[in-house]
Amino acid sequence: MRSLLFVVALTLLFTSCKKADYKTFFSNPALYSSTVHELNGVVMGNNFTPVVASRNYAYATVAGYEVIAAGYPKEYRSLVGQLNGLQKVAKPVANQTINFEYAALLAFCKVGEAVTFPEGSLKYYTDSLHNTAVSHGMPAEVISNSEAYAKAVAASIMAWSKKDNYLKTRSATKFAINDEPGRWVPTPPLYGEAVEPHWGEIRTMVMHNAKEYSVPMPPVFDVKDKSSKYYQEVIYIKNAGDSLTHDQAHMADFWDDNPGKLNVKGHLTFITKKFSPAGHWLSITGIGAKQVNADFNKTVYAYAKTAIALFDAFIESWTAKYTYNTARPETVIDKYIDATWRPHLQTPPFPEYTCGHCTISAAAAEALTSALGDNVAYTDTSELEFGIKSRSYKSFRDAANENVWARFYGGIHFHNSCIVSNSYGKIVGDSVAIKLVMKR
Repeated sequence: MRSLLFVVALTLLFTSCKKADYKTFFSNPALYSSTVHELNGVVMGNNFTPVVASRNYAYATVAGYEVIAAGYPKEYRSLVGQLNGLQKVAKPVANQTINFEYAALLAFCKVGEAVTFPEGSLKYYTDSLHNTAVSHGMPAEVISNSEAYAKAVAASIMAWSKKDNYLKTRSATKFAINDEPGRWVPTPPLYGEAVEPHWGEIRTMVMHNAKEYSVPMPPVFDVKDKSSKYYQEVIYIKNAGDSLTHDQAHMADFWDDNPGKLNVKGHLTFITKKFSPAGHWLSITGIGAKQVNADFNKTVYAYAKTAIALFDAFIESWTAKYTYNTARPETVIDKYIDATWRPHLQTPPFPEYTCGHCTISAAAAEALTSALGDNVAYTDTSELEFGIKSRSYKSFRDAANENVWARFYGGIHFHNSCIVSNSYGKIVGDSVAIKLVMKR
């Protein structure tokens, strides 16, 4: 809704000038960031898991990017032949006048709303963009051409998306629960079943396959030997959780990004929603793009590169999760050390090793650094709409490094897991930055 109000406000501002300024309006990079935020809201409202959300963002941002690459071929290269399975994307009709910025916005919305859920979730928003194009003097022929091209590109990306094994995994077997020592079991208060145990079967975008970067084995489960690596990890996180400072608690809350927290108040239960980890990093992308004064095209490019890195990083992490199936700190501490212990954050419903958020944060930081530059200092205001104060960083990598501690202080990941995950997330992000040739 905030994004829609933004569009309306800009529309009123420019309409009052009574001139054909559609090129200026639609080339505003803030409009693209606002549009990404709109999809963020739809994804959040539909209760998507973090991995499924990353799929929406990846395909949507690729669609937007492909329009810009076609419109500005001297600046940007198509991802055809660079992303796994992407062999063809619709090209503009020769001699047609197209507003590629408007078309990029529409292609992003069309794919974003249709990849996982039925089309129409963003119709109110795309209708507002159409009305804005009219009110700002975009010729009817240009509107028609732009909308037709956006539809064609969206169809190309949708056809590609349907071959990534997502639909096949919808009917795959559920995770088998057993109480083997050290193995993951559902945790309170939700006691939800394991999320997406077959996500490692999803087609990657840049990695050759889900197991290209295989993480080392986690410490062997051992709570009897107090000198063992595992026991030391358990005690480390318990002690940290028992003595959190105000800043450590804020850090954990800031990076929580739980898209569906279950709250229990006596006999009352209710869900509170926030952006998922991928949604948080796309918000950071918009903040970073604004910080470096990126133009519309560079902003679109930064979103696409970041979303691709997020998508592959989730697959890398989820493959490890369901290879080792390790128990959460809460489970181990409650069973063997202190039955009353609870982590600061609510434990999400999937195995502990590796840390998904640490993996994807490191990958996103590498992709963003590649797209927007190193040492981009910024204040992350993403969580203000959820009542959480902002935090400031010296760079994208600085933020990813803080995330390592945030998941540990939250009590949901052992410190070793966070360190390993950050390291492998960087590898995934580097692969995206190095392998994809997007700028001319």
